[in-house]
Amino acid sequence: MPRGRRIVGGLRQTGVMGFTRRGTVRTPVLEIAYEEAGPAGAPVAVLSHGFPYDVRAFDEVAGFLAASGVRVIAPYLRGYGPTRFADAATPRSGEQGALTQDLLDLLDALDIDRAVVGGYDWGGRAACIVAALHPERVAGLVTVGGYNIFDPALAQEPTRPEWERTYWYKYYFHSEAGRRGLERYRHELCELLWTTWSPEWTDAATAYRASAPSLENPDFVDVVIHSYRHRSGLVAGDPRYAAIEAAMYAQPPITVPTVVLESGADGLGGPSAAEDREHFTGPYTFRELPGIGHDPPQEAPREFADAVLSLI
Repeated sequence: MPRGRRIVGGLRQTGVMGFTRRGTVRTPVLEIAYEEAGPAGAPVAVLSHGFPYDVRAFDEVAGFLAASGVRVIAPYLRGYGPTRFADAATPRSGEQGALTQDLLDLLDALDIDRAVVGGYDWGGRAACIVAALHPERVAGLVTVGGYNIFDPALAQEPTRPEWERTYWYKYYFHSEAGRRGLERYRHELCELLWTTWSPEWTDAATAYRASAPSLENPDFVDVVIHSYRHRSGLVAGDPRYAAIEAAMYAQPPITVPTVVLESGADGLGGPSAAEDREHFTGPYTFRELPGIGHDPPQEAPREFADAVLSLI
């Protein structure tokens, strides 16, 4: 059994549930919980969720991939679900460097030398950075929204007003009222984000209820608030991730084979992912998903799984 790995128990596959096993790994900072499906010796896909979602986003994707002979691993990000910090004194950082190191630490703890990595939102950012900085660990990348690496140099640059208004939650989290609001009304707020970010997904509110327990993690609020304040330059990062953060200023190219998925009905404003094309210097595929919102693996699981399979 790989170093630090502990299998917690089995999950019975029912309905669309594709995950069949749960486990945890201990890293220098976290005890990362994850769910898994597929044959142990098969090619690996590691899929990471975003804010404010959890691994339930990949239930159907995991079923499709496992049936195709792929080993699928979906970690709960720091601040979500059963994932826990090992030390109460560790800063509850949500910066992109922290998420990146967590993904690398997970691969190391599971003795995975190379995998397809993918995700959306926070998870897509971590996958993009690992692909950019450690291409030898990445067989392929599936990224929602293109080059998902935040450029710290642009932290104080405005975007178009019609896009800025959809980022209200970011500015809310900059204030103490926003922190207290996330703590007191976390489910009302997060369900509102789910439904407004996926305006054509009629089952968004129902699906939210399956992921809601993961947002009760004791570190959820601290990690989320730090994430949005750090990317706006309002708080310092954890020094242990300084090298990763510094590397992002160079906006490194992604050289691994990549499939970019473009949501056609994302309630968050922003430029088209097609505009990021110059950041990808390896094999590249661009696929649009008409009518799909901010959570493509849950809204379009077959299409997301097909993107992963194209890289196996």
